[in-house]
Amino acid sequence: MLKKRILQIIVSLLILLGGVAGLYGLRAGKPPQEREVAAAPAPVVQVVTARFDAHTVRISGQGTVRPLLNAQLVAQVSGRVVYTASRLVNGGSFKAGDELLQIDPIDYELAVTLAAARVGDAEAKYALAQEESEAAIQEWRDLNPGIETPDLVARKPQLSAARAKLEAEEADYRKALLQLERTRLKAPFDGVVSAKMVDIGQYVTPGEAVATLYGTQAVEIVLPLESENLQWFHVPGFTGEDDEGARATVRVTIAGQVREWPGRVMRAEGRIDEKTRLINIVVRVEDPYARRPPLAAGLFAQVEIEGRTLEQAALLPRSALRTGSQVWVVDDDQRLRFRTAQVARIAREGVLVEGGLESGERVMVSQLKAVTDGMMVRPLDEAEGSRP
Repeated sequence: MLKKRILQIIVSLLILLGGVAGLYGLRAGKPPQEREVAAAPAPVVQVVTARFDAHTVRISGQGTVRPLLNAQLVAQVSGRVVYTASRLVNGGSFKAGDELLQIDPIDYELAVTLAAARVGDAEAKYALAQEESEAAIQEWRDLNPGIETPDLVARKPQLSAARAKLEAEEADYRKALLQLERTRLKAPFDGVVSAKMVDIGQYVTPGEAVATLYGTQAVEIVLPLESENLQWFHVPGFTGEDDEGARATVRVTIAGQVREWPGRVMRAEGRIDEKTRLINIVVRVEDPYARRPPLAAGLFAQVEIEGRTLEQAALLPRSALRTGSQVWVVDDDQRLRFRTAQVARIAREGVLVEGGLESGERVMVSQLKAVTDGMMVRPLDEAEGSRP
């Protein structure tokens, strides 16, 4: 029995060893398989086509609309307010010469009457002094023919005093008339009432402001700009002669709509801010109240100044510009080429390039982490499966 069991175990081991030996023999006789490595696809990139044409440089800025004329209507005489015009209210409009307010004129009318009476009295005394002088001169000539009449005999001091008194009374009369005229406060220009400070029955004194007015003939917007922007447009008296400044377009959002007014660069405020290094440029809009709603003071405005025109330039997205004025061009072989562009201006709307590119060349605007000169790419408009 034992011999039989041992024999079975030996046979089983021999069979197992034979199978293992056969398996290794089959693997040894099979030729080795070659592993294929798939090539990495070229990255898909977005490109824009450079188009060279005439481009007008436009400089943008923001500011608040402010009136060109802004003044306070001030009382020059004292008294009680007896009349205010219906247009003397906040926001009321008026024309130059309109009477806006009246101070009680009674005291000043009485002063005019008294001054006129004094003038009449002085005129009578002056006339009497003239007659007395002429009579004295004639009497002297009759008694002393051929001898010059002395001043005291001719009563010249009395005549001069009477004339001076008349002139003084006439001056007081004109002053009384002027004071009476000043009881009526009139608009100095066409404008709008910004603030009303008094009303009927209130007592006012000389120098007291009764209203704040601003003119409607023109408004101005002050734009803080970087000084380097001034190379692109004309500022009268600052970048050249005092001739006409650059044109501008003023845009505001009012009554739910964006509205535009034509403007003109008038001047620079003369100095660069020490903290911001910006210079204030003043743009003026004439007749801002000609249509409704008007370009009213206090509105926030977007201003676009029309600068010089570049005859041959391409406008590219800002993402097309790399470090050191470099751009990446995709050539006809779908390879990336590094170029140094001649950048004329970098603005919010894009980059103006004057040279370093040819019209029709494709410029890459995508961002890639690893980029080399000459690498293969697939432009977006030619990539497989992309939209045209």
